[in-house]
Parts: sequence; structure tokens; C-alpha cells
Amino acid sequence: MATMKRQTVQVSLSLCLCWLSVVLIPAGEAARILAVETIAGKSHWYFMSSVLRSLTDAGHTVTVFTPFPDGDRANYTEVDTSRDFPLKLDLDVMHTIQAYRDPFKLTNLVSVLARFFCDAVYGNRKLTDLIASGARDQYDLLLIEPLGFDCVSYLADVLSLPVIYSIPSPMITFTERLFTGHLTNPACVSHLLANHAVPGTFVQRFTNTALLTYSMAKTKYDQLVTLFTDPRPYDLAPTVNPSIIFQNSHYVTESPRPITPNVIYVGGIHLKPATTIPKDILDFIEGSPQGVIFFTFGSTIKVSSLPEHIEQSFKEALANVPQRVLWKYEGEMKDKPKNVMTRKWFPQREILLHPKVKLFISHGGMSGVYEAVDGGVPVLGFPVFYDQPRNIENLVLNGMAISMDLLSTTKEKLSNAISELINDEKYAKNAKIASNRFKDRPMTPQQSVVYWTEYVIRHKGAPHLKSHALNLTWYQYFLLDIMAVAFIFVFLVTFVLFKIFKCIKSFKNDKVKTQ
Repeated sequence: MATMKRQTVQVSLSLCLCWLSVVLIPAGEAARILAVETIAGKSHWYFMSSVLRSLTDAGHTVTVFTPFPDGDRANYTEVDTSRDFPLKLDLDVMHTIQAYRDPFKLTNLVSVLARFFCDAVYGNRKLTDLIASGARDQYDLLLIEPLGFDCVSYLADVLSLPVIYSIPSPMITFTERLFTGHLTNPACVSHLLANHAVPGTFVQRFTNTALLTYSMAKTKYDQLVTLFTDPRPYDLAPTVNPSIIFQNSHYVTESPRPITPNVIYVGGIHLKPATTIPKDILDFIEGSPQGVIFFTFGSTIKVSSLPEHIEQSFKEALANVPQRVLWKYEGEMKDKPKNVMTRKWFPQREILLHPKVKLFISHGGMSGVYEAVDGGVPVLGFPVFYDQPRNIENLVLNGMAISMDLLSTTKEKLSNAISELINDEKYAKNAKIASNRFKDRPMTPQQSVVYWTEYVIRHKGAPHLKSHALNLTWYQYFLLDIMAVAFIFVFLVTFVLFKIFKCIKSFKNDKVKTQ
């Protein structure tokens, strides 16, 4: 009986999927999508390429301008823009911390970097030719990563295309008003560059508010200065607001917050089915009775550039653990501990899914965070810059991580943190809970991307999903005009009452004098 019911359900699902394929994706009407990667960061491209892979797998045709070409395939054509961008890979740890760790300093660079990337994007000859051709019927949709201020509207306006934003991080809080029409409430939502998951104390709410106010004001000021002193064609284009925003977020790694209907969480979209781990690495893992620790700072940060005393602290602490250690390290390591294996590259996804992995030492990049959550592995975080402190703090909030300051690391602190994360069962238990919550979805991120992309095309840009707040000026949005009228009304009423009472008092005084 149970088997018959299961077969009935499977048949119903198959019929439903067939109906959807006929109604939603008519034969011969695959969408033609133009995509542009605006930032030469590997993690940014991992997210964008995963979104595009979902669309091509669904039968849509994609043309993408990217600084990280992988090669053409069916329905997928790349335009190499690597010569237009300086690729930021294997950055020096200390330089990165000094230049980008302080959120106020980083905010000062946002407009400079945005201007540079905008110039690089529109400096590409093939994109310039496409714009000049005025081919308005060549594509159905533009999928692009937004920058610190709006220069992507120019391309959408010239080609008359609806826009979908690809954001490879949590929401960029200081541009959220530009993207969605609404502003983050700093009383309950942490700034993207904050070092806390939620602003739980007065000091955190105060600094959160200051950081949001400063970042918005600085970005707007820089935009106005460049508009008047050195305008580009893309500065003068009318704003084309995104129909949909695909955001690399999930409720496990992002504290609950209000979002508009066109913000779609697709966190973990880059996760693929695990493949085989190379034999030498697999033998190293499975030959460890006490399990394995995996240590990497991703593709952007060069671990071998750590100051000598900090690297020595890691070596000494890891040499004393009963586990074996996989350490992503560039070059040859001097005095490598016997229980450590180093490589320039490890299959991170596959390793974190292996049941013998007990701990993940990470900088808190978004891709690694989702891989750790998906694998249910506790995390020891050493955030370096940008959204990494906030990412790690969200894992701490979920009870599956400990966050440490890289520059103040010592052997003793490191040993204590590793011991606590591995030996205290609550961290592994909470990591499994987070993993189960992460996997419990009504549809996969890939299915969400395909559905909402087709939705935008079917509904001619889906303008009904855009908030009316986008039509309001800043003073209307904050009700300053309403408050001004209310203030004037209260002032006038108070003034009239004052005059009336003054006249009554004067009349009484005159009457007393007459008597």
C-alpha cells in the first residue's frame, strides 16, 4: 500500500513537472541572457557562475563578460575581460588587514573601487561595440553584479533590458536603499562591515548607526563629486531598478531581517555534489584515528604571508593536536609538523563533507561558510576583512564556531580554542542542527534562480515586485515632509492659542483696571 502511494505521488510530481515545463518554458523560447561580472574576485565569480550554470542547465542561452573564463559550452558563451581587471588573488595578509580591515577605511575605498570597476567594465571593446550597436532585441535580460554606486543602469537602459542583480555576499547595507527602496534599520540589522551578527548592546547599536550613516553619506558625496567634476556616460543614465536580487544569503548565516519580495536568498548555490578526493589526501584523512583539521584562508588570502611569529603559533599548536591537519599553504613550509599535509590546493567541498573532519579553520569567506554549514563542521574563524567578521559571528550565534583575532593569536589561545571546539560536543551538535536547517528548503537555490529569472521575463520585468519606496525622495521616505507639516501645524495652533490666551488675559487686566 505504501509503495502504491509512493508511486502515485511520483507520477503526480512527474505530471506536474511536465505541465510546468510546457506552461513556463515553451519549446523554442529559451531566454537569451546577457551577464556581466563587474568585480575580479574569485568568490564573486563562484557565485555568479553558479547562477549562470543553473540557467544554462535549464536550457537558457547565456553570454557572459567575465575576468575568469572557464571555456564555452552548450548555450554558454564567454567574453574574456581578464585584461581589463587586475586580478586580486593570494593577497598578503598584513597588507590586507592594514588596508581593508577597518570598516571606515574600507568605506572610503568603496567609491574609488566602484569607479575603477565601472571604467574597466565599459572599457571593454566588445561591450562597447554591443552598446554602440543598439541591439535592443538581442537579449531578454541583463544579469549583473552591482557596485558601490550605480553604473549598471547605463547598460540596462541602452539595451532596454530588465535587470537582475547578483550579490555574492549578504545585502550591501549602505546601498540597500538604492537597490530596494528601503533602508536597513541599524537598531536590529548589522552593517555588512560590522564585527557582530546582531547589534545587541548600546555600543553596538551606536557604532552600527554611525557606520551606516557614514557609509551612506560618504558614498553619496563621492558620487556627487565625480558627477560634477569628472562625469562619465554611465553617470548620466536614468536609474533602472532591479526586478530581482539573487543574494548569497540564508537564514542560518544571516540573522532574520525584513526584506522586499524581490530579494531572493540563494545561499549555497555554488555547492555541487561531491566528487572523489585524490587518493593521497584521502589516505591521509582516513589514516587518522582521531580525525582531521582542515585549515585554509581561501583563494584570496595567502596563508604563507602570515608574520613569522603567528605562523609559528599555528605550527606549535597544530603539532600538539591528536588529529592530522590539512593546511592550504603556498610554497614550501619550513619546519612542517609531522601531522601536517600542505598543498597549494585542496578539494575543499569534498573534504568538508568527509565524516572524519572535526574542525574547519577559516577566514570566514562566504563560500567556505556554506560548505562548513552544509557539512556540519565546527569552525574556528580568523576573519580578515569585508563581510568576514559578520559571517563568523553569525556562526558563533548559531553555537558552531569561535571567532579569534588573527594578529593577537598565540599558541595557548589557539590550542585552547581548538580543544574546546573538538572536545565540547555542543559545537558539533549545533553544527549538525545548522546543517539540517540549511538543507530544509522548499526548492533548491538552482530551482529558485531558474523560476524567478523566468518569472521576470514572463511578466515583462515584474515591476509589481518593486517597492513604491523607490519612487520616494529621501525626505519623503523618512517622512520629513510630513513631520515638517505636522510641526508647522502644531506651531501655528500653539501660536494662535497663545495669542488668544494673551488677548483674554489682556482683556481681563483692562477690565480690572476699569473697575
